Amino acid sequence: MSVEVTKLPSGLTVVTDTMPHLQTAALGVWTGVGGRDEKPDEHGISHLLEHMAFKGTTKRSSREIVEEIEAVGGDLNAGTSTETTAYYARVMKDDVPLALDVLSDILANPSFVPDELEREKSVIVQEIGAAQDTPDDVVFEHLNELCYPEQPMGRSLLGTPQTLKGFDRDTLQGYLSKHYRGPDMVVAAAGAVDHARVVEEVQHRFASFNGQPAPAPLPALFGPGGSKVVHRDLEQAHLTLALEGLPQTDLSLFSLQVFTNVLGGGMSSRLFQEVREKRGLCYSIYTFHAPYTDTGFFGLYTGTDPADAPEMMEVIVDVINDAVDTLTEAEISRAKAQMKAGLLMALESCSSRAEQLARHMLAYGRPLPVEELVAKIDAVSVESTGKAARALLSRSRPAVVALGSGRGLDTAVSFAEGLTQGKAKPSYH
Repeated sequence: MSVEVTKLPSGLTVVTDTMPHLQTAALGVWTGVGGRDEKPDEHGISHLLEHMAFKGTTKRSSREIVEEIEAVGGDLNAGTSTETTAYYARVMKDDVPLALDVLSDILANPSFVPDELEREKSVIVQEIGAAQDTPDDVVFEHLNELCYPEQPMGRSLLGTPQTLKGFDRDTLQGYLSKHYRGPDMVVAAAGAVDHARVVEEVQHRFASFNGQPAPAPLPALFGPGGSKVVHRDLEQAHLTLALEGLPQTDLSLFSLQVFTNVLGGGMSSRLFQEVREKRGLCYSIYTFHAPYTDTGFFGLYTGTDPADAPEMMEVIVDVINDAVDTLTEAEISRAKAQMKAGLLMALESCSSRAEQLARHMLAYGRPLPVEELVAKIDAVSVESTGKAARALLSRSRPAVVALGSGRGLDTAVSFAEGLTQGKAKPSYH
């Protein structure tokens, strides 16, 4: 077994996957804190803290941080999500200690120099502006707000210019101390790594991360659904739809993932074939499911000519409703093959392996063997997929957001009510 796990006295977990044929290693620190942990006056602080990690420590300037890693041919990066924040590196095998030293330094000893902080807040304000110029980002921002009203999960990870303005060194240090605790952190490494050596390095360099787990965020509550039209002068109408999905540990998760793939997981999916190939109503249409700790998010996105938006939504609703009761063995087998191939292809990358290990530890408390994941996919049947699909449509009312111009958008979003009320009424034709 190449995967090894060690839990340190501080509560921090070290998990590694040794891949002897590689000369490089991917490693990082994942902590179970993200956008959903933020109070209203902390909106955007998780993302800002991630940015500031690379802006200097008490031992290294921001330039020295990147120069030390790039001098050995490595690279550094980080990312913030709804429930996690990650800081990771890719280096040659002999430079794993250096990468761990840098990663521990940026988290244990950040300097939060006021001038650097103000510059980075300005950078994020520009990032917010760029997101507002991207229709795909805007429409999902409104959809999240509709799905999780008045909750951290419904807010953008970037924050707002107003909330960013209120953050200073003490705010960041306080948030770091409160949420970056050993029991909520995982150091994961994959590739040319030696588990015992990684454990030794982590135990020494991350000793300051201890204490009790951080406070758990409030439970997520999927909203009552409904619709929203955001009027903008755009060439295309951007349509999104969401339903309450399943959490990470739900036994029906893999069946729902298969249903999601059958609907819009590739070029052979029902929606792609009906909406794009047969009717030519769009260039892109897809569905996805994002599982979280205590909820899930089933989503659909497509873009079309505003004049075609009502027909588009009517067709989407009919395709989804029809799929619930007409799933075939061939479709299920194809979707399962896609999922298994995606899983196994990802494992050929040490970066993907390290990330998967960390996410498994945070979600399940253990790394799930590939054989177990494949077995869960293989166990999905037409019956279990249909059951998961019917549960999806009965769990919540749909939340629908349309972004664009034209009177057809209001008609389009109204058709989405048919998604949980049987077939959409043929009122468009």
